[in-house]
Amino acid sequence: MATDMSEAIRQLMQDSHMSEELILQTIEDTLKAAYKRRFGNADNAIVQFNDDNTEVTIKAKKRIVDSENFYDPVSEIELDEAKELIPDAEIGDEILIVVDPKEFDRGSVQSAKQTAHQSIREIKKDSLYAEFKDKIGEIIIGYYQRERAGTIYVDLGKIEGKLLKKFQSPREEFHVNDRIKSLIVEVNKDKNGPLEIILSRTHTDFVRAIFELEVPEIYDKIVEIHKIVREPGYRTKLAVYSNRDDVDPVGACVGLKGVRILAVIKELEGEKIDILKYDPDPRKFIKNALSPAEVQDVIILDETKHQALAVVSESQLSLAIGKQGLNVRLANRLVDWNIDVKTDAQFEDMDIAAESRRAVSELFGDSDFEEEYTLVSQLPGVDQAVAVILRDNNKDAIEDFLALSEEELAGIGLSEEQQKALKGLIEEHVEIVEEEYDEEETGEEEIPAGEQEADVSRTDVEEYECPNCGATITIEMTNCPNCGIGLSFEYEDDNIEG
Repeated sequence: MATDMSEAIRQLMQDSHMSEELILQTIEDTLKAAYKRRFGNADNAIVQFNDDNTEVTIKAKKRIVDSENFYDPVSEIELDEAKELIPDAEIGDEILIVVDPKEFDRGSVQSAKQTAHQSIREIKKDSLYAEFKDKIGEIIIGYYQRERAGTIYVDLGKIEGKLLKKFQSPREEFHVNDRIKSLIVEVNKDKNGPLEIILSRTHTDFVRAIFELEVPEIYDKIVEIHKIVREPGYRTKLAVYSNRDDVDPVGACVGLKGVRILAVIKELEGEKIDILKYDPDPRKFIKNALSPAEVQDVIILDETKHQALAVVSESQLSLAIGKQGLNVRLANRLVDWNIDVKTDAQFEDMDIAAESRRAVSELFGDSDFEEEYTLVSQLPGVDQAVAVILRDNNKDAIEDFLALSEEELAGIGLSEEQQKALKGLIEEHVEIVEEEYDEEETGEEEIPAGEQEADVSRTDVEEYECPNCGATITIEMTNCPNCGIGLSFEYEDDNIEG
């Protein structure tokens, strides 16, 4: 038994990669399980290893009793039998008796094997789980083993890892025995299933880990990565900054003659990488984020909502936006702003809000800039309910509002207080310019209102008598003002009859 057991111990240590302490504990549990199956109780079973832990024996601890009180052969031994083993044995003493493995029947042996296998599997799973759990976020190298339903199984030595389809770059292709460098992103331990190691080559932390391997300044925290955004297989944007004034963060990542960045690009199978400098000023950061395009100006449209406008030349527009909008989309994610890219001409044609126009004016140094309001909704402090009513009635323009009478304004739902308040805002913020007509230019002399009325009264109007009541009527009337009869006039031979 000793020779066979020592060989089994060595083989187990070699195959399972378990610690010696765990293996010895497993063997002890296995022998006690066989003892219990054979004798019904393992409370008195003792497992002992030799000095170099290559041999093992199992012993039963039994109490010496006289023949008259002998009842339990598992835990007791008669005095005469004990003296054959130990001549000076006495009643009440406890002795250890070696158990011959041949005493274990087939069922006991089978039960012990199952217990051993289960214990080894659990111990191995726990050991591997603890080991790989600490490696989440680290790079690991393995070899392509096989592929099933898009998932690549990677041989990691002690265990297989899974490189799921969604974590594979679209431009990469692997074959059997290919060397695969990947990131450990998940370690899952199912009670009834095998340990699961999930790998990824699309995660942004995979790029981060690659840069830590290739750029010593990043590993030493001299240069730090602010944020990484990525469209796996196509483009990655990396914002970096330096903790030392004498170290250029972008230059450190690129390396002498680009040797460092080229190594990263090679590992990512040719994926484009933009390395740019992080800046706490959002305008500068947005300008950097749109690289490789050259941005002329960045205007903050709404700081609360993180909306900004980037102005570029016509030749830089397609470069700033990128193929299918990829460059500006990654820039949005990198700076966490919504960036709209416009050319100079498009920017000039834009009708941006007054606040933005003020920002543009300050950007170009025009301190005497005066806001021009054309819409009621643009007025500072305007009642939004009033603005909505006017907009719904197509009267949002200040000019259209002023053209309406008080009755018309009341008809669309504006109270006298609302009308008065809005007119006060317009007087405060809008300069009303009234058109003046030069008498010499029109060739007409202005007639006082009173004289105009007098002139109208002097106009010759033909009068007739109502055929019903005789009251005075004119050709413009449709009913007699006295009796109300309907009137019509016909022309016959240049004579008008009522």
